[in-house]
Amino acid sequence: MTVAVADSLSLSPVAAEDEARTALGAVLDPELDEPITDLGFVRSLAVEGADVVVHLRLPTSFCSPSFAYLMASDAKDALTALTWTGRVVVELDDHHDSDLINAGLAADAGYRGTFRHEAEQDLEELRATFRRKAHTAAMERCLTALLRSQPDRDVTSLGAVTLADLPPDGHTEALRRRRTALGLPDGPDALVMVDHDGHGYPPEEVPLRLRRARSTRISIDGNAHFCRGLLRTRYPGSEADQTVRADGAAFIPLTTLTTSKEHTS
Repeated sequence: MTVAVADSLSLSPVAAEDEARTALGAVLDPELDEPITDLGFVRSLAVEGADVVVHLRLPTSFCSPSFAYLMASDAKDALTALTWTGRVVVELDDHHDSDLINAGLAADAGYRGTFRHEAEQDLEELRATFRRKAHTAAMERCLTALLRSQPDRDVTSLGAVTLADLPPDGHTEALRRRRTALGLPDGPDALVMVDHDGHGYPPEEVPLRLRRARSTRISIDGNAHFCRGLLRTRYPGSEADQTVRADGAAFIPLTTLTTSKEHTS
């Protein structure tokens, strides 16, 4: 008897499925920066002993193949990492590259082995790109919330805000997770508004940097809102599998926050 089977026998079917679903909750859509479980992308999850079979679904049949592969691959890795799992099968349904992606996952061919000459970027490079965007959006959410709570604050002063100045809420926790993923400083004295290498900005650059960060956040939030709607249209009833973001960053209308002190250049 393998260790995986032995461990699986110590779990009830309900507990095993709960553990598997929790593991899938750590898998993020790279573009939307939300768990695939919250987005409703997990179509089905079946656990039988040490065997786990998962089917994923996406809002359209033409969603980016690289994003689709990354989510499916991360889902398989997350489930395989559980101590009790043995055979893990993750399949993507109803996508124009389903056959290619599913075959690559089954063979453990990797990203380049699956897409070969079509793989323009290394998977880790792609992952890093979206981690940076997620960090930018999380940073903007925290600083925008601070401006809303302190409407008389000069926007240029945001460049001096540290993590200790932020409230202990969901936005701050999300920002810390994203900083950790990029290897950025996470101490109380660390500046909040930094580039991807952890460097701050001079006061005169802060308004422009904040507006650019806001554009990134609006794009992510807007796309997430749009994709949720597309999924509900494509798969009626999938709304029951969708939940709001754990960090409270639900869709925000496409408006630009301004204050009386915000610089225009």
